[in-house]
Amino acid sequence: MKKFLTIVVFIAAVIHTGIAQRIPVLNQVKLPHNYYYRELYFPQLTSGPSSVAWSADGKHLVYSMNGSLWIQEIGTAKAVQLTDEEGYDYQPDVSPDGKKIVFVRYNGTSTEIMTLDLASGVTRPLTENKAVNLEPRWSPDGRQIAFVSTANSGNFLLHMARVDQDKITDIRFLDGDQTSKIPRYYYSPIDHSINPVWARDGKKIYFVSNREIAHGTGAIVSLNLDTKEIKTIRHEETSWKTNPDISPDGTRMVYSSYLGRNWNQLWMIPVSRGDYPIPLTYGEYDNTRPRWSPDGKKIAFISNRGGNTSLWLTDVYDGLQQKVTATDLQYLKPRTKLEITVQDEKGEKIASRISVTDSRGKFHAPADAWIQADDSRYPSQARFESHYFHGKGTDTLMVPHDRLVIQVSHGPEFEIIKKDIDVTGISAPVTITLKKLATPTGYGSWWSGDLHVHMNYGGNYRSTPQKVVAQAAAENLNFIFNMVVNKEQRVPDASYFTPSRDRASNARTILLHAQEFHTSFWGHLGLLRLDHLIVPGYSGYPETAASSLFPHNGFIADRAHAQNGLVGYVHPFETSEVIPDQFPTLFNELPVDIALGKVNYYELIGFSDHKASEKVWYQLLNCGFRIAAGAGTDAMTNYSNLRGPVGLCRVFVKAEGNPDENLFLDKVIAGQSYVTNGPLIGFTVNGKNPGDSISISAKGQTLSYSAYIRSQIPVDHFEVVWNGEVVGSHQLMGTRTTGDVQGSIRVKGPGWMVLRAWNDIGHPDLPDLYLYASTNPVYVHGRGVNTKQKEAATYFLRWVERIETKAKELVYRNGAEKELVMDDIRRAKNYYYGLVK
Repeated sequence: MKKFLTIVVFIAAVIHTGIAQRIPVLNQVKLPHNYYYRELYFPQLTSGPSSVAWSADGKHLVYSMNGSLWIQEIGTAKAVQLTDEEGYDYQPDVSPDGKKIVFVRYNGTSTEIMTLDLASGVTRPLTENKAVNLEPRWSPDGRQIAFVSTANSGNFLLHMARVDQDKITDIRFLDGDQTSKIPRYYYSPIDHSINPVWARDGKKIYFVSNREIAHGTGAIVSLNLDTKEIKTIRHEETSWKTNPDISPDGTRMVYSSYLGRNWNQLWMIPVSRGDYPIPLTYGEYDNTRPRWSPDGKKIAFISNRGGNTSLWLTDVYDGLQQKVTATDLQYLKPRTKLEITVQDEKGEKIASRISVTDSRGKFHAPADAWIQADDSRYPSQARFESHYFHGKGTDTLMVPHDRLVIQVSHGPEFEIIKKDIDVTGISAPVTITLKKLATPTGYGSWWSGDLHVHMNYGGNYRSTPQKVVAQAAAENLNFIFNMVVNKEQRVPDASYFTPSRDRASNARTILLHAQEFHTSFWGHLGLLRLDHLIVPGYSGYPETAASSLFPHNGFIADRAHAQNGLVGYVHPFETSEVIPDQFPTLFNELPVDIALGKVNYYELIGFSDHKASEKVWYQLLNCGFRIAAGAGTDAMTNYSNLRGPVGLCRVFVKAEGNPDENLFLDKVIAGQSYVTNGPLIGFTVNGKNPGDSISISAKGQTLSYSAYIRSQIPVDHFEVVWNGEVVGSHQLMGTRTTGDVQGSIRVKGPGWMVLRAWNDIGHPDLPDLYLYASTNPVYVHGRGVNTKQKEAATYFLRWVERIETKAKELVYRNGAEKELVMDDIRRAKNYYYGLVK
């Protein structure tokens, strides 16, 4: 048979156009810590099923998968696609008469509620308010829907409306904006209402509310539609995915919970009260989004027991579970099989990060791939945020007959390749050869590592060490440090912890388990090379037994060092906290612990604003602290939506033989490295490398430097910095991706010098705020003191004094705990006083 395939190839590194700044996905929601609700609550694009509903007769399941709605008869393997339009479709609910489906469509800027007429296949919008509208559910009489919307408030609030002739009328709040009187960690002070479901008699709506609840997303409550009385049914910590559903006889409720466990399972309670929940399922994975069958005999739900999402049924009476598998997919429009092979210049297959989009901007992936996405988008460049999957070398996917764009990358050392493909029939296999960036003579071999990764953190997928190692291989990353950490009460990766490298490691990619210590007041710590986990891994959680601000970070650092561990401050600062000056409520303990010698590294780039973190680091260096810059993406590898895959922010050190984690960490802590989210950079001063020292005469000295850069995307600024001031600015020519420069500066007195590269705004090929890279310092020793020292010490002295004032007011369990905290603060304050004098 004749094959039709037209290909146009270009390399992303040679393209530069004006790029609009990135904006968060669905940024109309007015909540802090939006990277949690975006992933945990918003429907996400997955190749497996993400939510399910029953047909009215109980013979079929309707579910969302790959951004479309599908219907499948129970007992068969054939699934029929119901929607394939201009957006991504989620959260279906079938009307009681079985004629219509109400669902949510994400169009890139909002999520609107739609209806689908099953007889005609026609879809129509019910809402067009450009808000975030979610979780529509039909009333038992089919005349109304309950749903969650941010319209007019920016907060997740419960709404109810009438539906008549595919039009929505009489929209009304079921609860208004209310500000909580108690403090919350990671959640807005405004109460929210989510996960609605109707009582079977239509007189009540059950939902999840965090009204006056400190932790988690709230309790299951009921709202009497006549009296407006709200009654608590079940009070426990939840995290967005409770999704209660009522049995057909109206007596029982099934919901998803991680009660006393690290993973969500299905539980059942009476609808009147939930004092004694009964578990229906067990397992070290998530079972979520339960829906009761019309006859009350089965419950359909979504599970990630195999890693990806999948659809299951459980028998309510004997617990038999059956996977619902669709091997025969009937698409609305013609599809063809596309095979993509990625190889290096030697012709050897390599794992990689792959994105395939059609002319509508919609993404396509293999049926078993984990689809992941950037947490922000570029409105002037694309309708949706960029999606990708990690390919295995050769991957096969079903694609429409359309113009496609394939983009492939393999970490920062390789070019990003894009191909335009016009698929008009059966497609020929596509082979993409990735070339390494042309590096300078003597570049040699380097190891790269991501110091801050979370394997499992409450996302849609169920990750494993093997999966993380595979993701790292696709990103050409050598070392991954999985930070074991709590997500609310859960610590999903605790059982994986071992002080030695994980058994899933191989000769080139090594997985290590570490820990992140959580406190909202003192800042977050990264604890590497531990012998055992520190438990509990948090403090300062209001309304809990860990409400005291002790242990503080200094105490935890000492305990980590007692294990011969390493301590770092992670994702340190956002612009609003330190630019133009310190925010009044900034109580991060960093300057205290640095002064007391308790910190081994500083996460210069990560899930923060790199320039803001840089400003604080420069002040630390000007105080004379030799604190190494580290890098950690803070990637939640089991998320569908996140800023950057594993290895986006990484630290490079010179390789010596086979990858060795102890040698790697020794070099990182010694500052013999550079950090980057893209560019490869190199820097020597008088022949000395980062981490080295140079002694100069009392009269000063002219120092000569040499620098290079190789980047996949254009670079705006390529600079040499002396004691925090730019002393050498080099403009890159042509594509602005390559540079080899030399220069000299006259210096006097002690100080430090780094090379940095950065961009003013973001770039679609980089899933981060903007491009940034920096070497660690080359230190210069000379007579006298750094002329910036007094200014820097004054900067931190004000910071520490503010901490001291606040720390006196805090809640501790006893006076001894308070005195330990205050003593550290006093000693740090005296240290900075000494630098100011």
